[in-house]
Amino acid sequence: MRFKGLEERIGYHFKEPKLLRQAMCHSSFANERHMNRLLNNERLEFLGDAVLELITSEFLFEAYPKMPEGEATRTRASIVCEQTLALCARDLGLGEFLLLGKGEERTGGRDRDSVTSDAMEALLGAIYLDGGFANAKEFVHSFILNDIEHKKLFFDSKTILQEEIQGETTEALHYELIGEEGPDHNKRFMAHVCLGDKAIGTGSGRTKKAAEQEAAYRALLERHRAARDRNAGTAE
Repeated sequence: MRFKGLEERIGYHFKEPKLLRQAMCHSSFANERHMNRLLNNERLEFLGDAVLELITSEFLFEAYPKMPEGEATRTRASIVCEQTLALCARDLGLGEFLLLGKGEERTGGRDRDSVTSDAMEALLGAIYLDGGFANAKEFVHSFILNDIEHKKLFFDSKTILQEEIQGETTEALHYELIGEEGPDHNKRFMAHVCLGDKAIGTGSGRTKKAAEQEAAYRALLERHRAARDRNAGTAE
């Protein structure tokens, strides 16, 4: 019964429920209970990673017929990277279903990008084994390749912001760490992105890099919103 809620969320019901349980079984859980190490989710993660690359490659090939191979390779890498998969896992609420050891639980494993992204791939691997390629493809399109432009803006935010700013001003863009909170094993950092001496975006994250990335993303959203407002005003 533990995983019925997850099946409802993803819209797929397993014929072999043990595959879903294994996909959610972190190595820390298996180790604490002296389980066979092959029963954690690492092998399913390995399989899911390969399935994800194939489905993503097919999607980019068909959806972007004019995209050069080099750009397609970079785009695929940004889609299948740890941060993207962790974002998808958060949207799905996957962390609440993970089977974690007590130590991993205490140190914030349910929200750790490395843990949730691996679980996302393991879940995909489990769906592929249980229901075949068509069901795996439907899952990827629904929960990973959805809203692709928004995700690309987020994960390329620092580069995109830098390029936009360079086209408008000679003022330097830089990032400032403005605070941190939490114990060493579960830190959260806060950062500003600044143009000259003015903060134009604020973000937070489990690493300094993640905080900077979110700050850049917030700055981009504000810039794009302001541009839409200006265009709307001009149109009137």
